Amino acid sequence: MKAKTQKLDLEGAARLVRPRDTLLCGFVAGQPVGFLDAFGGRSDLEDVVLYTGLLIRPFALLQNPGVRVVSGFFGPIERMARAAGARVSYLPADFNGLERLALRMKPRVVLAVTSPPDREGWLSFGLHAGASYRPFLEAARDPERLAIAEVNPQMPRIEGVPELGGNRVHLSEVDAWIDHETELVTLPDEQPSPDDLAIAHRVCERIESESILQFGIGAIPDEIARILTERSTGGFGIHTEMISDGVMHLHEAGKVTNRKPLHDGLTVATFALGSQKLYRWLDGNPSVRILPVTDVNESWVLRQLPRLTSINGALSIDLAGQVAADSVGGRQYSGTGGHESFVSGAAAAPEGRSFLCLKSTAKVGGKRVSTIVPALAEGTRVTTPRHHVQYVVTEYGAVDLSMLSDSERADALIELAHPDFRDALRATIP
Repeated sequence: MKAKTQKLDLEGAARLVRPRDTLLCGFVAGQPVGFLDAFGGRSDLEDVVLYTGLLIRPFALLQNPGVRVVSGFFGPIERMARAAGARVSYLPADFNGLERLALRMKPRVVLAVTSPPDREGWLSFGLHAGASYRPFLEAARDPERLAIAEVNPQMPRIEGVPELGGNRVHLSEVDAWIDHETELVTLPDEQPSPDDLAIAHRVCERIESESILQFGIGAIPDEIARILTERSTGGFGIHTEMISDGVMHLHEAGKVTNRKPLHDGLTVATFALGSQKLYRWLDGNPSVRILPVTDVNESWVLRQLPRLTSINGALSIDLAGQVAADSVGGRQYSGTGGHESFVSGAAAAPEGRSFLCLKSTAKVGGKRVSTIVPALAEGTRVTTPRHHVQYVVTEYGAVDLSMLSDSERADALIELAHPDFRDALRATIP
């Protein structure tokens, strides 16, 4: 039988971790920064593994020789830390897979950031359910494991659905909790470039009214949402891995009706990341639900959504249609996330469409290179295979690869490349 829920200070909670232990916490806003700071300062750690992703700070734990970080999604902090020699590795799994792996691995300590308890004692997981929500609830009910909540008054309360746990946990179920107020991580307002604008307009021309929309992260998806607020199309549904400011703007413009076979009338996601204004809009919003990732991203869910339209980015694509979106030349850049899930899910949905957006060139080592290449660079991992890809969009056009043969694909993709690179690409075709 577990002891009664303890309220601890940061150092007391951090001492619950053994010198050899396993920890898990969520991505971005799901990271308990106070706890992680206190834990990383311990000098007696021997071999502690922290499973997480998209670190939001260069935590001291990255320099602690007794700590290893296994990240399911790299961001700038992971890339920087790994380059500096920190013990950071990448776990190759999509977002759904991260939840399944966490439930199999059963880390002894599971951490979460929550809202303060309401009058009935319920803590809301707020902005982040993701792959850590179910593992947290499982640890809370396991007498051999620990569930620790870091209560942040700035965390908005966002409901889930009752049959999936409601995106909440009762204070009496957690093993320990900490009061720690800090500003939630936000995304900077990224201004779209002329190329971003051209790509966004090409995608918007192909989005139909009453589509169910999924947006990835970045300037292009946000610009697509902005353009849609000004167009005559509307009646959209939202079923997306991440809620960004663009989703809020579509709601505010009256473009969202959420007429859907699943979660009718509700905008659905597994986490949110954006501005402070977005977080205020989400707080207590009756039209939004945060669900565990496998109830958002799984193929059996996505196939039920008519006109599902996914909008994501890519780093590079080869002339066969293989997409690299998380690594280039052996260097881990981000993560699989929901990339392939939504590309293949949209393809399987009735009248569904997926759009992969990338600028035709990129700067690498100060040199301009084509993002459309004869073959992916050695060591580059394929994020989404060629047989799942539908629309590819650059500033020079958009093409649906799904009905094209291998030779037709190469010709079509070359037309999307920057004119300066087209002849060299054609010369590689036998």
